[in-house]
Amino acid sequence: MTRIVTGARRAVPRVATTVGVLLALWGLWELYRWTWIETGWTWPFPVNDTTLPHLHTIFAALGKHTSAGPLLITVLLKSAWFTAKEAMIGFAGGAIVGFFLAVALVHSRLMQRAFLPYIVASQTIPILAVAPMVVVWLKAGWQSVAVIAAYLTFFPVTINTLRGLQSAEPRAHELLRSYAASRWSVLWKLRVPASLPYLFSALKVSATASVVGAIIGELPSSIQDGLGGAILNFNQYYSLDPASLWATNVIAAGLGIS
Repeated sequence: MTRIVTGARRAVPRVATTVGVLLALWGLWELYRWTWIETGWTWPFPVNDTTLPHLHTIFAALGKHTSAGPLLITVLLKSAWFTAKEAMIGFAGGAIVGFFLAVALVHSRLMQRAFLPYIVASQTIPILAVAPMVVVWLKAGWQSVAVIAAYLTFFPVTINTLRGLQSAEPRAHELLRSYAASRWSVLWKLRVPASLPYLFSALKVSATASVVGAIIGELPSSIQDGLGGAILNFNQYYSLDPASLWATNVIAAGLGIS
């Protein structure tokens, strides 16, 4: 019972901080909107009910029925779950590839010099240019979307894990060498434990990137069941119903954060 009370007390400041930040953002949104409308400013864009709806209008749209019948939030949650499955597969694949690629690179400076520049260069290519090519190669479907998500996932995992594997103490290396430890032992007993903080940091970034990759991948794949299809659909009716597209973006942001 004491542990439960202690845990609840610790959770209260976190919840209060989160609520406070959300309320502050809500206030800034509405203040920005009111100021720009009252003053007539048009930079960086004119503010009105179409370009920047009220936040309460956006959240109210989630409770409205779509033309097909179900509530908008029901439709978007189903779409979010579909996209989440694609993102999770891509995230897992990209993380595994990134980890083992880092392990291979840390054991060979020749491989680092040969492949690392191209690994970095791969991320300079816009994902919007890569996605259609992947769809052409693998055909439209969730598999191509998962590959696109993995493409955005593997890079941070590779780079951060490589840094982590290289961060082990030199004295610890010398100690293991004095015991004639094999590369395998050095890897799993020294390098991998040292890399874990770097790896977990990369996984946090990659989890969000995988969601972005999945949504972008759904666009050229013509997949209508995910958030990418929902964004395309509501974008067509943005001038008539901007709140639905904004609500879709809110759900997508929530998926990325979670």
